[in-house]
Amino acid sequence: MDVTARLITTRAPKDPEGQVLVLHGGGARRDSTMVSPTQLSVLRMVPIAHRIAREGRGRLAVVRLLNSVRGWDTRHTPVDDVRWALQELRDARGASLPTCLVGHSLGGRAALLAGDQPSVRSVVALNPWVQTTDRVDLGGRPTLVVHGTDDRIADPRRSEALAKHLARTAPVGYLRVTGGRHAMLKHRARFEGAAADFARATLLGTEVTGPVAELLDGETVVTV
Repeated sequence: MDVTARLITTRAPKDPEGQVLVLHGGGARRDSTMVSPTQLSVLRMVPIAHRIAREGRGRLAVVRLLNSVRGWDTRHTPVDDVRWALQELRDARGASLPTCLVGHSLGGRAALLAGDQPSVRSVVALNPWVQTTDRVDLGGRPTLVVHGTDDRIADPRRSEALAKHLARTAPVGYLRVTGGRHAMLKHRARFEGAAADFARATLLGTEVTGPVAELLDGETVVTV
């Protein structure tokens, strides 16, 4: 089966100042199952993409990536798909736009591990499913990790430990969402708002308020 990654455009302004690449999660399936646009892990990112596009006010292009296969195939990981997507977007526009990667679960892991790509300016990882061995040098790129305290799928302790490691080479904020679970259905507005605010602030330089503003001012951990 010939399986390739795909891009779905949420917003395509004529002359965007930056772009946001939105990355979904999703568990592995046997036989390298193809990603469906209707699977829950993909649909979960649709309102986040629309929130970012709306708050970008015509200044941000927003694109969702559908991975080659579900889960994390070690032969071809979602990080490879992110690199492919960034090249596709670069070729389509003829130049690189400053990019914010926004991912959930395994997409959050991919966003963090692909955050060292040249066109990436900032990274947002929502309830990222990470391993204790994950390592990357983000080279000073502002990064936000948002994790629900009641996540039973992706361990918040792992993401906080990785955030502390990443903070050695980049400004990293860690936002705890009290009572938040993996699917981000409870307290959804907090996850969506944090992602949109951080993308807007790091790509457009616009002012934000609330917990993201505190993180941008140098706070390491904020709980809401």
